[in-house]
Amino acid sequence: MDSEFIIISGFVIFILIVLAIDLGLFTSTVKPVSVKQASVMSGVWFGLAICAYLLILNKGDLLHNIKNPGELLQINSRYFHHLRFSSNDFQNNLQAYRKNLAVEFISGYVVEYTLSIDNILVMVLIFTAFGVSANHYRKILLWGIIGAIMMRFCFIFPGAALIARFHWILYAFGAFLVYTGVDMYRKRNEEKEVDAENHRVVKLAAKYLPVFPQFKGDRFFVRLNGQKMITPLFLVLLIIEFTDLIFAVDSVPAVFSITKDPYIVFFSNIFAILGLRSMFFLLVNVIDRFHYLKTGLAALFLFIGLKMLAGDYADRVGLSTVNSLLIILGILTITAGASLLFPRKKAA
Repeated sequence: MDSEFIIISGFVIFILIVLAIDLGLFTSTVKPVSVKQASVMSGVWFGLAICAYLLILNKGDLLHNIKNPGELLQINSRYFHHLRFSSNDFQNNLQAYRKNLAVEFISGYVVEYTLSIDNILVMVLIFTAFGVSANHYRKILLWGIIGAIMMRFCFIFPGAALIARFHWILYAFGAFLVYTGVDMYRKRNEEKEVDAENHRVVKLAAKYLPVFPQFKGDRFFVRLNGQKMITPLFLVLLIIEFTDLIFAVDSVPAVFSITKDPYIVFFSNIFAILGLRSMFFLLVNVIDRFHYLKTGLAALFLFIGLKMLAGDYADRVGLSTVNSLLIILGILTITAGASLLFPRKKAA
């Protein structure tokens, strides 16, 4: 059986098992998630991502079932890895390919995980605007993650196919990311608000679906006089999914700036998404302290957008995958450090 099929099937089964365990064991309670629990789960998800990194580092060639030097050169060209093999030793070249693939995975994971922080800020605003009890956060976030995984699948693989056929799309992605970075920096000090009554998703849902006027515990649906109705909690879930759809428009092209291999893009996205829920509970009460977050994310978008626009020239000037990862980590470190060293002054 083809190793590519086995790996992808195994990964999908792994995701289904993890989500089934989470859905069956951890949503049976309505207690809020503690910081300690969130810390442990964040560590678990990070550990799993590191395991995936090590697996790719040692067996990454199995993703495309590479068996000979010709196939290695073909994959290197197809996914724009830009690797320059220095010898005719197939095993050494294969190891260089695995190492590059592993670095692309961890870089994509870091970028996606970082961009998720902005998504968390929006989630907090949504929960606050709708008056959602903290007891129900975990259920909404779990189903939100399931929807996000499905959307990523629909975004990434067609996107990779388009890039393979129309290389100019990369420059369109790059220009879009530069615009996103500039726009985010320009609006960095604007206060975001969520209008619960006039939100476009609320209006659209109310137009086509019967809406129950109040929360019913953690239920998404209720029956009234024989009619099935959605609750405000389900409306919040729809808004979370809509928000993630908008978020994916930015984050997926950002990861494509690091790697064009759809499997690596998909894996890095999914591991970051799986850790999003625990990170939410870890940061929900302290995220306001990172007031330079928008500036850091703007710099991140600007860097990866310009790198994508530079194309092959980026590698020639030293912006390899490893160096790009170091720059990304540098941006994050400076952003977090500046936020903590220079806290925002409280209004009089």
